[in-house]
Amino acid sequence: MTKDKTGDLAKVWSERMTKVERDQSFPDSEPKDAATLMLIDRAGPVPTVLLGRRHHGHKFMPGKFVFPGGRLEPHDAAMSSVSDLHPDTEKKLLERVATPSADLPRALALTAVREVAEETGLLLGVQGDVPPKTPGELWTEFEKAQVHPDLGQLHFVARAITPPKRPKRFDTRFFTADATAIAHTIEGVVGPDSELVELVWIPIAEAATLDMPTITGIVLEELLARVEAGMAHGLPVPFYFMENQIFQRELL
Repeated sequence: MTKDKTGDLAKVWSERMTKVERDQSFPDSEPKDAATLMLIDRAGPVPTVLLGRRHHGHKFMPGKFVFPGGRLEPHDAAMSSVSDLHPDTEKKLLERVATPSADLPRALALTAVREVAEETGLLLGVQGDVPPKTPGELWTEFEKAQVHPDLGQLHFVARAITPPKRPKRFDTRFFTADATAIAHTIEGVVGPDSELVELVWIPIAEAATLDMPTITGIVLEELLARVEAGMAHGLPVPFYFMENQIFQRELL
């Protein structure tokens, strides 16, 4: 994918996004910054990816398999970490942003790390002898477990904006990290009464067989292409957004 080796597949993916049936009769709204994270386990013969199934009682994507993620919170950028994002990653996270700020890349990456912890109980980073400096109660589990986020382990692999006039709109950045980044596990976070009722590790090439949103399946294909290309930080990052009722795919 150095020169976007996905070739004709890129056009197919954009067309698939355009053809999805969606109700666009809601009042328009600005998309909220959000981040999600795909954990990859490459210890076996084929790489697997972690997905969680949402509770059937949710109004938003009930019962669908998704990556853990959510909206950016104001305090996320203030969380301490043992490393910074790769410079190429920081640069790409600031592209095509209306009002870019120096803290945005860091905030988005930390949002992804926090959401993984909240939804799966998996704390990513490095376990130390002293607790990290935490900015608020949403980060207290990291303090208790003495886990420091390690942003250098994260890769930025895709971005997608929800089409206009949908009930919820997000400008989502998709990150990935290796399963070796898991420093601590909180038991009992996933279950029948939780946001995610189950977690599955499944080969990336087979994951699209699960019931999932169209964008999730497409990002999985983008992820597989990126893994095959070597996962370098400097690889192009696909950006999906709707323009004139047609989904566009540009490279950052």
